[in-house]
Amino acid sequence: MPDENQPQSSGSQTMDPKLSALLCYLLSIIGGIIFYMISKDKFVRFHALQSIFLGAAFIIFDVIVLFVPFLWFFSWIVYLGFLALSVVMMIKAYQGEKYKLPIIGDFAEKSS
Repeated sequence: MPDENQPQSSGSQTMDPKLSALLCYLLSIIGGIIFYMISKDKFVRFHALQSIFLGAAFIIFDVIVLFVPFLWFFSWIVYLGFLALSVVMMIKAYQGEKYKLPIIGDFAEKSS
C-alpha cells in the first residue's frame, strides 16, 4: 500500500513530482498556480497550494508595511524569514516530505 505522504508519479507526468513541488516554492504564486493547474499529483497540488498561500501572506504583509511606517524598520527580518522558509520548504518538498506550515498547511491539505 503506497504511503500517502510520498509523491505518486503517474505515467503521463514527465517531471519528477518532488522537483515540481520544489519549483512551486521557487516560483512562488505564479509557479504554484501553474503546477496546481497542470498536475494531478496530490503531493504536487498540496505544495502548489501551500506556496500560493505563502506567497499571498507575504504580499499581504508587504502591503501592510507600505501603510504602517514603523514596520519598515522590522520588515527586513520578515523578508529574510520568508526567504529562509521558502528554502526550507524547497528542501522538504525535494525530499518528498509533505511538511505542513501552520494554518496555511491545513487549508492547502483540505483544498488539494
